[in-house]
Amino acid sequence: MPKKKKKPAEFRFYEIPQEESVLTLMGSKWIQVYGENIDNMHFHNLLEIGYCHYGDGDLVIEDDMYRFDAGMISCIPANYLHVTKSDADVRAFWEYIYISPEDILRQWGKSTQETRQIMDAVGKKSFFIKIEECPAIAALIRAIFDEMQHKSAHYRECVRGMAYALLFEIARFNDRGEGHSIGKSISLQLGSAIEYVDKNYPNNFKIADLANECHMSETHFRRIFQEKMNMTPVEYVNFVRVRKACELIDKTDISMEDVAEKVGFVTPSTFNRNFRRIDRKSVV
Repeated sequence: MPKKKKKPAEFRFYEIPQEESVLTLMGSKWIQVYGENIDNMHFHNLLEIGYCHYGDGDLVIEDDMYRFDAGMISCIPANYLHVTKSDADVRAFWEYIYISPEDILRQWGKSTQETRQIMDAVGKKSFFIKIEECPAIAALIRAIFDEMQHKSAHYRECVRGMAYALLFEIARFNDRGEGHSIGKSISLQLGSAIEYVDKNYPNNFKIADLANECHMSETHFRRIFQEKMNMTPVEYVNFVRVRKACELIDKTDISMEDVAEKVGFVTPSTFNRNFRRIDRKSVV
């Protein structure tokens, strides 16, 4: 019997709101039957921290499945395939924090070497734990949610400090090797290429460079990329560049020509063509 073909992974691009240190997804909107009518896994560009208030179901990370219920925490770095699925007709309540570790560490003046060490420790594996397995992480998560919900005076400074502390608690937890831990992505063979694009999107590079990052021939890389991402490597590069352009447009008042240059498009016309092709709503 032929092996069932996996559905292409879905890439979800999250953006930290301007002037904030984290993105939080909170409130009644996130009380739902998770995974309903979804049969593929996804990954994203930021570190995702999930907190389950109630509900029952499965959390699938890469090739491993775990049961979830109230009082559980997931920590999933960028580029890990995963999906949350409630039991049949069971409404669960998850809330999420999204963090860019590099941005947080840079805000606190960490050197390039220190930043890389912490990012490696945070991103080397995902984990799924009960809150009593690491009360410090649970307390920081709850405190961030509280600050982001009420937005009292100086909340941004408080959240920035707590996000910084949270990264170090995650790094320390990973170093201890506790909890249900899942090693670096295996089924997502394209992680190195995705990281390369994220770091080098302003530069001129070839698809062969991405293939080399994944230790594949260019032909094989193009085929695998299309199968898993449901888009070609070129389409993905343009997707990332357009998303970065949207950030610049939102946060600066520089000209469109300068935006195009800063995100890696050779000419403004190439930028305009891709910007029109990729609907802005599809990259949020």
